[in-house]
Amino acid sequence: MKFFGREIEIKELRAIRELSKTSAHMTVVTGRRRVGKTELVRQALDDGKMPFLYFLVTRAPQAAVCENIQGEIARAFGRPMPGRIDRFADIFRFVMEKATTTPLTLVVDEFQEFDRTAPEIYSEVAGIWDELHGKARINLVFCGSVNRLMNKVFFSYAEPLYGRNTGRLDLKPFPVSTLKEIFAAHTHGKRANSDFIDLWTMTGGVARYVELFMDCGAFSRADMLKTVFGPVTTFVDEGRTVLVEEFGRDYGTYFAILSGIACGKTTFAELKNLLGTDIGGYLTKLERDYSIISQTQPIFERSRTKNCHYRIDDCFFRFWFRFVYRNQSMIELGRFRELQTLVARDIDTFSGYALERYFRWKFTEDTTYTRMGGWWDRKGENEIDLVCEDEINGRLDFYEVKRDAARIDLAALKAKTAAFFEKNPDLRSNESECKGLSLADV
Repeated sequence: MKFFGREIEIKELRAIRELSKTSAHMTVVTGRRRVGKTELVRQALDDGKMPFLYFLVTRAPQAAVCENIQGEIARAFGRPMPGRIDRFADIFRFVMEKATTTPLTLVVDEFQEFDRTAPEIYSEVAGIWDELHGKARINLVFCGSVNRLMNKVFFSYAEPLYGRNTGRLDLKPFPVSTLKEIFAAHTHGKRANSDFIDLWTMTGGVARYVELFMDCGAFSRADMLKTVFGPVTTFVDEGRTVLVEEFGRDYGTYFAILSGIACGKTTFAELKNLLGTDIGGYLTKLERDYSIISQTQPIFERSRTKNCHYRIDDCFFRFWFRFVYRNQSMIELGRFRELQTLVARDIDTFSGYALERYFRWKFTEDTTYTRMGGWWDRKGENEIDLVCEDEINGRLDFYEVKRDAARIDLAALKAKTAAFFEKNPDLRSNESECKGLSLADV
């Protein structure tokens, strides 16, 4: 799949590179695995306008990592470093000293892996940076996929590299406009909106997953499910591959919580009953440290502790825990055809929340709404899918979201808005309107 989108990120990275011609800059690029960090920095910075070095850190011994890096230095500068270098700090010093006379870009990918193999490197790198960055003209970019470790390395006050970075880019999945562009380019605009929403539901716009579907020609629901659930699929192990590194030894508890949320257990009480143990600390880490879930409340709720629900923010993880992790026994038995049938039966209901999230992302991109969220009362009798506020013009729009436009009941929505205004009487002065959103509006 060719490279799509990321114009804003590319522009920012190139602007930092331009600044680095006169002063050293250190940028930290984070984001979940498979989101496209490496390809982004290559597209933005490996264009021949400045010497470009790319170092990949693996879990191999430090000497082996350095041996591979020395090959990259020989490629970039036309000659190898003198002698055999076994310490990353020596290579980093060499590059920093080189940058005192030649402006250059250095990208160090998966930098967090040194935390497992040689954590002393962080102090050594910090010391060399402090010594030479005043003279170097370097565009230094550190990339990492394990948020827990990247946050520890760069943003924990006790760590040696804390406060050194001059910029941070947290790369998100494709916005919906880019995802629509990709899908239209591969299908020549001939696929139904329902197929596009299935792509959004299963990938959430994560670059690698989108690429896999496009390269396999999986443009319909049936073909997407065959790609996910098949004997040679990479999707079956994907959630475990990505998240076990984040969670470490406690991954079993985290997986049980995420599976519960994906299957509709979204309140603290429901999750605690499901696991039969205290889960408060796990939920806090899933939200604050790992950014996988969010605690949601009715829009305009004044209390921060009441009427809360937990949601999985990443569409792919939500899909994986609901349909892949939950059905491991069928996968182990090779019952892929039956599993495709099961998911095809249930995914319309499941994708309702994904459709709501799609419209939130869409409105974020192309409207003047300043606040958006769902609303529900504490008794569960009234629920509004999407409430959108335009604070500038004093307007509230209420939306019911259904896949099938024929199922939208605006009369019922108006009754729910009456209940909303009873709870929020200070908002009655806003202009308001009740509307429906369906696949036809995608």
